[in-house]
Amino acid sequence: MTNTTSRDLIDQVLDPGSFISWDNPPVYGNISDGYRETLERARERSGVDEAVITGEGTVSGTRVAFVLSEFGFLGGSIGAATARRIIDGIHKATESGLPLLISPASGGTRMQEGTPAFALMVSITTAVYRHKDARLPFLAYLRNPTTGGVMASWGSAGHFTFAEPGALLGFLGPRVVELTTGIPMPDGVQRAENLAARGVIDGVVSPGQLRESVVKIVDVLRTPTTGVHTIDVMVSPETPRIDVWDAITATRRTDRPGLRNLVECLSDHLIQLSGTGDGRISPAVIVALTRIKGQPCVLIGQDRHAQPPHAATELGPASLRFARRGVALAQGLGLPLVSVIDTPGAELSVAAEEAGMAGSIARTLGELVDVDVPTVSVILGQGCGGGALAMLPADTVLAAEHAWLSPLPPEGASAIIHRDTDHAPEMMREQRVSAFALRDTGIVDALIPEEPDAAEEPDAFISRVLNAIAGALNELASAPETIGREHRFRHYERWAVERN
Repeated sequence: MTNTTSRDLIDQVLDPGSFISWDNPPVYGNISDGYRETLERARERSGVDEAVITGEGTVSGTRVAFVLSEFGFLGGSIGAATARRIIDGIHKATESGLPLLISPASGGTRMQEGTPAFALMVSITTAVYRHKDARLPFLAYLRNPTTGGVMASWGSAGHFTFAEPGALLGFLGPRVVELTTGIPMPDGVQRAENLAARGVIDGVVSPGQLRESVVKIVDVLRTPTTGVHTIDVMVSPETPRIDVWDAITATRRTDRPGLRNLVECLSDHLIQLSGTGDGRISPAVIVALTRIKGQPCVLIGQDRHAQPPHAATELGPASLRFARRGVALAQGLGLPLVSVIDTPGAELSVAAEEAGMAGSIARTLGELVDVDVPTVSVILGQGCGGGALAMLPADTVLAAEHAWLSPLPPEGASAIIHRDTDHAPEMMREQRVSAFALRDTGIVDALIPEEPDAAEEPDAFISRVLNAIAGALNELASAPETIGREHRFRHYERWAVERN
């Protein structure tokens, strides 16, 4: 395939005429005559003075900083002058408070400079994390090819990572792999489409589609829209209580609205991630950057319709690892985190045990308690076992009127005590799993009405859920003393004492 040049990218992503270069002439110091001649030929052939260009421009009127590789200059290789330019560009983006788009197309270290240039990947990564420390968005767009030290450092460090169609991406290029190991790399393994399908990158988009992605990310992250959103018409203490088994039965209906319905309502302001970033995917969980009623946030949620008995994907260790990527994204960008619980339970299998199911629940639970941003969780329907508990902790916890939370599947609880499943309704009543009982005990702060059942009014119910989340986020924003890890620690410690 042909190589997309830095100029091609500028023309297709930036507003016309908005690019401003930040580059100073490269300084090489004492180098050989042969290397100097090689650099001169590279300048003549590529039309640029180094293997990377930096600067800023606007995308739909919003300023964005850019660091763009030029593969036509010595294969986009990184020498000392290249690295200094990258670092200076990232630092300027940070100082200017700008979102950063980096787009490598490089085979890695410049062979004429060897190990000293190779080690500068660490310095570039340090600059990237300075940018992240400022809680500024960092988008990576990998072009053909991106391999070697570039792929293994700053090319894989984005909050979001996309790639151009058909791009060759990998730790080492296939020719080097075969010559080094004697084993050829199978066709397609290192292509962008395969890596997206495996959860290594977040998607494959053309340069034109990249502009749309940048616009959407910038739009989602803009200053929250002011306005009054209340947790409207929440269920009052006087509301008649549905029988808990009737509620559980209602949440098991195939046509009950779930996370996908929420996502569809947010689709105009939603950027979905595809996986963990380290080669794991799970349709059982959705992670996205979005806006809810004008408020930017990160959404992590369990998709009940992707899990048994509706589909084949279990809520396993990879699912919770994916959710934790969302927690890290919220922390990294300083955004509120919204967690949606709706699961018949975590995976019960040999594979899950050997992959550390229990530890994955513990880590997710711990990170939600520990994350230092405002958090809201919603039990949308089924809240079964450790898989549900893992995503529950929050500054504000909401639940749908028919939602429930139990240590085990109802039938499992009955089997333990009675050695049958016939006593499941009785067990659930005794264990106080209903949304009303959860509110009574302080596990849940407020209940979202179902009139009379979510499956009978899916659009109205989802609208009510979004209003409730927006109201909770507004209340947290207006009372900063009620948010964050320290407040959450004190709340759960106090709650434990009060239960005695």
